[in-house]
Parts: sequence; C-alpha cells; structure tokens
Amino acid sequence: MNGSDLLCEGVRALLRSAAGCVPAVGLGVVRRDGSAHLEVEYVDAYGATAYRAGGDAVAAAFRPGQTEHRRVEASELEAHAARLVESRLLLTASQIDALESLAACVPDYTRPLAAAYDEVDLLRRLEAVEQLLPAFFHAHDAAGIYDRLSEIQNDVLRFDFAALGILSDDLERVDVYARTVSDAPFPESGPMPFPRVQTDAWLYRIVDDLTAHPAERDHPVVDAGGRTSIRVAVRLDDRILAALNFTSRDAAPYTAVDLAVTRRIAEYAALALSHQRLAEQAPRAMRTRGEKSDLIDEELAAVLDGGDLQSAFDRVSTVVQKVLPHDALLLAVRQSDGRRAKVYASKTPATRPFPTTVDVPPRLVGDPHWAFDLVADLQAAPDQQHLWTTQNGYRATLRLPIRLDDDFLGGLSFLSFTPAQYGVADVPLGKRIADRVALTFARERGALLLKRADEAIGRAARLEARLRAVVEELDARAGCRTVVGDSNLWRHVLTQATHAANSETTVLLVGEGGTGKEVVARFVHRASLRANGPFVAVNCAALPEQLLEAELFGCERGGHGAAAHITSGHLEQAVGGTLFLDEVGELSPSSQAKLLQLVDEHEFQRLGGTQIFRTDARIIAATNHDLERAVADGDFRADLFERLDAFAIHLPPLRERRDDILPLSDALLVEIGRGIGRPPAGLSHAARSLLVDYRWPGNVRELRNILERAAILCGGGEITVEHLAFNVATKLTPSFVANVAAAGAGVASSPGDLHSMERVMIEQALHTARFNKSKAAKVLGLTRQQLYVRLRKYGLE
Repeated sequence: MNGSDLLCEGVRALLRSAAGCVPAVGLGVVRRDGSAHLEVEYVDAYGATAYRAGGDAVAAAFRPGQTEHRRVEASELEAHAARLVESRLLLTASQIDALESLAACVPDYTRPLAAAYDEVDLLRRLEAVEQLLPAFFHAHDAAGIYDRLSEIQNDVLRFDFAALGILSDDLERVDVYARTVSDAPFPESGPMPFPRVQTDAWLYRIVDDLTAHPAERDHPVVDAGGRTSIRVAVRLDDRILAALNFTSRDAAPYTAVDLAVTRRIAEYAALALSHQRLAEQAPRAMRTRGEKSDLIDEELAAVLDGGDLQSAFDRVSTVVQKVLPHDALLLAVRQSDGRRAKVYASKTPATRPFPTTVDVPPRLVGDPHWAFDLVADLQAAPDQQHLWTTQNGYRATLRLPIRLDDDFLGGLSFLSFTPAQYGVADVPLGKRIADRVALTFARERGALLLKRADEAIGRAARLEARLRAVVEELDARAGCRTVVGDSNLWRHVLTQATHAANSETTVLLVGEGGTGKEVVARFVHRASLRANGPFVAVNCAALPEQLLEAELFGCERGGHGAAAHITSGHLEQAVGGTLFLDEVGELSPSSQAKLLQLVDEHEFQRLGGTQIFRTDARIIAATNHDLERAVADGDFRADLFERLDAFAIHLPPLRERRDDILPLSDALLVEIGRGIGRPPAGLSHAARSLLVDYRWPGNVRELRNILERAAILCGGGEITVEHLAFNVATKLTPSFVANVAAAGAGVASSPGDLHSMERVMIEQALHTARFNKSKAAKVLGLTRQQLYVRLRKYGLE
C-alpha cells in the first residue's frame, strides 16, 4: 500500500477536525510526489478523490510552500476555470443549491476513522489479484478485459456492480462495458461529465453514499441498490486510458486497503489495454513481433512459475535472448538511500560478474516515475561514466522499472557490448518482460513478508512461552518468588532477560539496592542453556580485597606437591554455570584488573599460584552505582565497564512499579507464612493503601522486611496499619501521610526491637479501645485468647 492510499484516510480525519472549527464542506491537500508533479487529495461529505498533474495546472495559491493564509474569492476561481483546483471548486447554481439543502445532514457523514489496515490481509488479497495477470495479458479487446474483471471474487474486493469505461483520445467521451448481478442498465456510451483538466489528472474517487450525492443519486445503479462506490483511473505512465468502477450494495464505505487492491487491478488493466492498443496500431511486422512476444511470455511464465526468480534467472535470460539479444541481464533492487541498488539476480559473462551493489543512474534517481531509459552508447554518455557497467566495457543498455503499488523498487537492465543495440521499438517488448519479472518479484516479496510475519509471530510466541515457563519455575523455587510482577516496566525487564539468556554475552544489571538484581540474574541463568549448571553468587562489597580474591579465584598455600594446600574458588565452582558478581562497583583497582582478564580471556590464576586456568563460567554483574560517573571520576576502569556493559538491563525501583506492590506483598506473605508457621490472614484495605503509597527507598527488600515484622505481630490474624512499621526518615508522599492520618496509625522513627514494638502497639490499642480487650483484640487483628497471651507476656494484665 503506497502513501497516497493511506493519505485519503488521513485527509478524511483532517476534514472532521476542521469541520469543528470552520464551516468546511470540503478539504484538500496538495503535495509534491518527488518530481515536477503535484498530487491533490480532496475529501468532502460524499467521499474522497485524487488527482496528479503538472505544477502549471495548480495555481500558486494552492501549491505547497505557501507561508501565508489565502482567501480565494469566487471571481478568482472563475478567472482560471480551466485549471485543476479551480475547476474542482467551481460549482453550478444547482449544485450550490443541492449542497445548501444537504448542509444540515453533514454530521451524518462524519464517521470514525477506519481501523488500521491488516498488512497480511492486504498481501493475501493482492496475491489473489496477481493470479489474474496472465488472463489480462491474453485479453484481445476491452470486452475481454472486462470479462477478466468480473472474475474477481468478493473476498478480494466486495462489489455488486462493475464497469470499465474506455476513454476517447481527446477525453471527451467514454464507452462503458458493464455487468451487474441484477442486470441493472448502464449507459453504454456518452460524453464525459467532467472537465478535461480534471479527467486528465484524475487518480481515484471514493463515494461513501451514492444516495446522498447530488450528482449520483439519480444514476440507474443507485436505483438497483448501489450504496458505495470506488473508482480508479486506468493509467499508463502519465496518460489516462480508462476508468474502473466497482459499486457495492453494502453501506460500509470502501477503505484504503480496498483502494490499494483496486489500484493494483487498474495497473493490470492498463497493461492489458496498452498491449491491445499496440496490437491495433502496429503494422504486420509488429504483429509478428507481438505473436513472438506472446510465445516468449508463455515461455517466461513456464520458467518463472516453476521456481524462484534468482535460481531461474539464467533460464529467463536464455528465453528473452531470442527477442532481445544481450550480453548481460541485471535485476537490481533500489536501496533506502535511492542512489544505490542491490543486485537481486544477474546473468553475466563468467569473467565479468556484477558486484553486490551498483549505482543507480543519476537521471533515474530524481524521477521515480520514469518509464524506460535507453542509452545507445554508454561510453559516450557523460553521466554514465562512473557506472560499473560503463567501466567494464558495456556500450548499449535498455533499462525498465520494476514497480509495486506505484513505488519504484528497482530495475531490469539489458546490456550489450554492441553500440545502439536497442531502439524505441524494443521498449514495449522490454516492458512486457519487465512486467512478468515484476509479477514474480512481487509474489516472492509478498511470500517473504508473510514468512517474516509468521516467523515474528512464532518467535514472539516462543519467547512468551519461555518467559512464562521460567517465571513459573522460579515461582516454584524458594527465594525466587519476588519475580512476581506484571507491570509494563517489570515485563520489559523479564523480556530483556530472556533475550540475554539466549546468548553467552556478559550481562550488567543496574538498579537500586533491593530491586531484585539477584532474582533477575537467577532468571537469566534458569532461562539459558546453563540452567542445569551451578549458579554461584558473590557479594563483592561483603568481603575485604584479599579475602574476596581468595574466595573468587581460589588460593594455594604451602609448597608444591602433597604439601600444598589448594582451595578452589567460586570460579571453579561455577564451571558450566553462571557466576553472579553483586556490587561489582565496589571492587578495588587490583581486583578490577583481574576481572578484566577474566571477562576478556576467560583465564585466571589462584591467589598464591602460578598456573593459569580457563573457565567457561558465564559472568553476570550487578551494581547500584553509576559506573559511568565512576569511570569519569577514575574510580572504575573504562575498559572493564565497556566489557560488562555489553548487555545492560536497568531494573526500575519499586516506587515506579506500584502495580506490582500488592501482588508482590501477597506472594511474600505466603512465603513468610511458611517460615513462621502462622501465615497471616491477609492485608486490610487500609494497609494495602499504605503499602501502595509508600515510597519504598529500600525497594523489595524493605517490603519483605516490613511484611515479615507485620506477619509476626499479627499472630495469624489480618495485617492492619498498626502492624506496619515504616521509616519516618523517608520522604513520604502526600497520599501516604493522608492515609496514615485517616487510619490513625503511627510511623515508627526506628524499626527497633520487635518485642518492644509489639508491646507499644498493644498499649495503644488498649487505650484506643478504653481497655475493652475484645475491641483491642479486634483492632490488633487478634483473637481474645491471642491478646491475653501477649498481655501476660508483657505484664500488661
């Protein structure tokens, strides 16, 4: 689908927006199409239409690049009625009356923008249309072409009425070939109802409701039930040959996807009409050449339908050699910069193979609508001297474009060592061959896009399944349940971790303390091919330098042989598995140098030893420091940071994952309950609100600690706000303070001793309940018996 197909939908939406600000009945957009031409997209209450014309056909007031608002009066429009935009805006008195009578109904025509098109569905429909191309080539006249149109199925393009109007050379008359399911009458011929300037530039027209359109509602097709219509110009190069019309009884308007399909059908009809006209105008010699072309076309179809284009290209060259002699045949696909093209397929002398990419000829770079390029002598053309073909002795060339949905994708080049090998008479035959090659290329490209889409869907499904399996496995293991979380930030972390698990690259986990760096490291380990190997975790900040190196690399003490005492380090223990280095930012310069050698060479020496050992342990490092700043301050080696930062995963703090706080709390309480033997009955609503509003400077680790204290204090009852001990030194959110005030809860200045805290909370509850023990027990979430036990314990009876 090209840009103009989608632009009509955008202009529709723009008109709806503009109608809310000004009394607009129509809106047009004029844009350049990359050459000297302008494209006009116009939308009104009845549908959309488009034109393409030279810049002279559009007044300066309507051209792109204007920096001022312009009001164009009716007198100025009438003075230039023969130009494209003016002729489109000028209305007859009866048309103005009809529009005024319909002004009250304009809101009925404003509908929501259609949903984004389905690219896979579009490819499927275009592929079905491509099956009709051979039949189009064998149509002998306009009636035969129309018969091919009637073979289109409704799952490709919905329609109940179809018409093909063949325009006269002067664009003043039209001959209509039409057929409908109800045999509704169509005019067979007649004058064109539009000015020539509009007809010559016209591209397409979509009418959303024929019954409401002043110029359409009296048409016989409306009497037969037609509601919506899509019409597309059948053009060859810049010349309009015919108009293609599909009408449906369905009230749903045609969409941008329908427009793309219809324009593809019109392209095939244009090819068929051009072949028909060539056959009618050519002398007997040309007829003989045409018969030979038909034979070549059949042979090409047999060659290309039996395999892919690249493998069959040598046979393509052999077939077309009979009618277009050449020393080399090249199919090149234009790259994104527009100036280089990748060689897709070629047939060349064995001594002169084409390079992987070639330059696009300058004259073709600036004109995406070129029809053919004929050079009699490359060696004599100044703008061809830098091209590879010229530098390798080729003299003559005939280049034809390869297009898909009007987009210039590449070109087919016939090359010869003989000057003036090709002439204008060879162009139609070359186009026919290029069209056949383009059809096969489009089919392969569509199949490739479908394959890539299927592969992407498959990869996403496998990744999701693997992610789910690892999460479930980690959820089932003690100490790994904090992988719980379904917020977008956390899912992004787990997705990155799953990608990292597919490789052996070094991973750096960056995040505040308590955000779950070891949890993610274990996640990467369990999702990798090393899942059955050991996972060895080392906290680099917990040990002094000498002891850390001994623990990490191992050590040797004493003499050699039996007298030597050897201690294996964590690196040897992690063979075949993963070594997790937490707080790697705390390493001393000496340890950083040894770690660099380990990451670079996978080699290390025991402390006190001389032998060099190799290890295949994968390194996952973690830090809560800004290592980039540490590098800038000279506290951390830049080369080590570059190695560790090969795949960095940033873990968000818990305060940015508020959607995960309650699921995490529930999972942690289940785990804590197993440890203390009396799982709490849950969290009160007020307690849940406080947990969500708290800033959590200690992240998940702080959450676990607070919940563990609360689970002990509640004694198997419900955890309430009185059981939660938050750090008052933390900057509290306004909502947290408000919830605390509403709940009447206190915030401990220090976590303190759990027993002291429990005693204070029991005293507060007794005062609040006026020493009514039943009410105090209820406030504390305890049974009366549990409260009496604690009263005796603390001497509060």
